[in-house]
Amino acid sequence: MNDRPDERHQRPEGVDDATVEALGKLSEALETVEHARGFLYGFHRLTGTADLALGEAVDLLREAGHGAVADRIATDLVGRNVIEGRWTFQIVEDYDQGYYEAFKGHERSARDELGAGRRHLFEAEMKEDRRTHGRRHHEATPPDVT
Repeated sequence: MNDRPDERHQRPEGVDDATVEALGKLSEALETVEHARGFLYGFHRLTGTADLALGEAVDLLREAGHGAVADRIATDLVGRNVIEGRWTFQIVEDYDQGYYEAFKGHERSARDELGAGRRHLFEAEMKEDRRTHGRRHHEATPPDVT
C-alpha cells in the first residue's frame, strides 16, 4: 500500500507554505464561483420552465373564456426579457464568457506559475495532516493509483 499522496498532489520543490495557502484560497474562491454558476444555471432553467408554464396558463385562460386576461398576460409577459434585452440564456452566456472564463483563467495561470499546475495542494496537505496513516479508509490514494 502506498501511504503517500500521488505526485500531482505533492507540493513541488521550492513552493512555500504561504504560496500553498494563497493557491488554496484562490481555489476556494473558484469553487464558490462554480457554486454561483450552478445557481445561475438553476435560475435559467427555472425561469424557462416558468415561461413555458405561463404559456400553458394563457392557453387555459383562453379556453376558460377569459381571452382579455389571456391576451394581456401573453402580450406583456410570455417571452419577456428578464433583464433589459436579455433572456436567461444570454445572461448565462455573458457570465460564462466574461467573469467565469476570466476567473478560471487567472486561477489556472497562478497555479501553473506558482504550483507547477498542481491542483488542490492545500487540501492534499490537509488530508495528509488529518488522516490516520496506515488505517483502512484513511489511505493516501485509491488502490489503483500509484
